[in-house]
Amino acid sequence: MSTAAGTPYRPSAVLFDMDGTLVETEESWGEALATLARRHGGEVSPAARAATVGTSMPVALGILYADLGLPADEVRLATDTAWVLDLMVELLAADLAWQPGARELLAEVRGAGVRTALVTTTPRQLADPLIGRMAADLGGMPFDVTVCGDEVPANKPDPAPYLQAMVALGVEPAGSVVIEDSPSGAAAGLAAGAAVLGVPSLQPIPTAPGLVLRDSLAGVGLAELADVLADRVEEDPAA
Repeated sequence: MSTAAGTPYRPSAVLFDMDGTLVETEESWGEALATLARRHGGEVSPAARAATVGTSMPVALGILYADLGLPADEVRLATDTAWVLDLMVELLAADLAWQPGARELLAEVRGAGVRTALVTTTPRQLADPLIGRMAADLGGMPFDVTVCGDEVPANKPDPAPYLQAMVALGVEPAGSVVIEDSPSGAAAGLAAGAAVLGVPSLQPIPTAPGLVLRDSLAGVGLAELADVLADRVEEDPAA
């Protein structure tokens, strides 16, 4: 299917995940978790590391504790959360690393006047510096709304973060496209009622109705997002 951006399938809003979707931060998250594991006298397994992709900090640390055979008490969780956040601030101090095609897509969507949101499980403390760098690269704030992992009642794969962003944008799920790199994020977008473009990074994303998969965002523009929305409507005309 080839759908022009000016058709009725033009998205009313595009909602972006951040880590692994727009910018490359997963390597830093992996380094932080590996360093924390060593502080606790162990090594994080590849399977446990992969399972943390797209999850919130408490969930990621719970996976790590289970992997290491450690009890997940509240004191340890609070202490380790603060420690990881401090380390991530240091690790992310380097130049911003855009994912292939992400900067160009975001610039095109913004230039066309389509409403945008950033919906991330990353806490506000870490997300704001990255959002600021994206804004500097693009010559202005690229998002109408930003929703962080410590600002929602439940995190992905729950649809709450995307529903919260859609309400703030004043758009309906049926006209929205979500862009995600993880299974939990894609599931959240689909559960919120949006069409989803999945670009897997560290984990494969299972196929599902309403989901279109691509290897990267390179070559993806507003016309391709319109195709994602059109495919969803054809699969479920009542959507």
